[in-house]
Amino acid sequence: MWKYLLAAIMLPSLLFISCQKNISDVKDVNASQDGIVALLQSLSVDLNKTKDSQARNKTPRQASFQLLSFAIAKAGLANELNDPKFAYTLFAPTDEAFTALGLGTRQAINSVPLEKLKAILLYHVLGSKVMAAQVPVTYTELTMLSNQKAYIIRRDASVFINGTAVVAADIAAKNGVIHAIDRVLLPPAGNIVEVAAANPNFTYLVAAVQKAGLVDALSGTGPLTVFAPTNQAFIDAGFPTISSIEAAPGSALIPILTYHVVAGRTFSSDLMNGQMLSMLSGGMTTISLTNGAQIDGANSMPSNIIQTDVIATNGVIHAIDRVLIP
Repeated sequence: MWKYLLAAIMLPSLLFISCQKNISDVKDVNASQDGIVALLQSLSVDLNKTKDSQARNKTPRQASFQLLSFAIAKAGLANELNDPKFAYTLFAPTDEAFTALGLGTRQAINSVPLEKLKAILLYHVLGSKVMAAQVPVTYTELTMLSNQKAYIIRRDASVFINGTAVVAADIAAKNGVIHAIDRVLLPPAGNIVEVAAANPNFTYLVAAVQKAGLVDALSGTGPLTVFAPTNQAFIDAGFPTISSIEAAPGSALIPILTYHVVAGRTFSSDLMNGQMLSMLSGGMTTISLTNGAQIDGANSMPSNIIQTDVIATNGVIHAIDRVLIP
């Protein structure tokens, strides 16, 4: 989805509350004499070594960062991120993370417009060195080098940024620290309505929001979390065309649409099995993680959460495959 993203470049600053607890779920890596980018070129780390992963019988696997290293060089950021005069924190997507985004080859990375590639990469970099144990236990807003906001939290021995888990932490470089992640972070391309409008899978949803007069509400400061039905979800719910949505009374669409919205920013990592969510409509939904991530409405079949943690400037979007009926 990189083609929808734009970001600016600015150096940020952030103060963290420090604590003495050590993160024990990662491989110990001695401080390298290489800068961050130089270290990436030869870096290989063990994943799934956390207690949580072991409890779920996940086999440890090796991760490398060749695609990230290539992308940084392609974007002309290598010298900046290797500069020993600065200290950085890099949230480093693995090669598997790039592949999952459709950028699993150098050719694919080369196809990304240079400024968009640079914006994506800078969205993974913080302009100060932050070890995992320094991450607060409540959500903290970060300003990344792209000048876009990201959200980080520590829960016991786990760190999450924008809902994405840090899978190997505290890999020390000469000019900062690397935390490996298993997903490429995509910077927000606008508010919730703008992000949805830029995605061809949400054209029916955007038409419904416009018809119901909810554009301003979903474009405001927020933050909000939207469980966003895809076009096919609307078709399956009895709206075969956008015209059929436009023909529906706006007053009938409002309670349905607001039944898909939660006040606050809720990432996939915040969802728990059996969790009850209070929707803006006043109704309740239930989260299930038993057969994959699902959200269940009061009068509809459970909907699969098929895409998570799409970041907007005023919240987050999770795509679902059924319309929830209150």
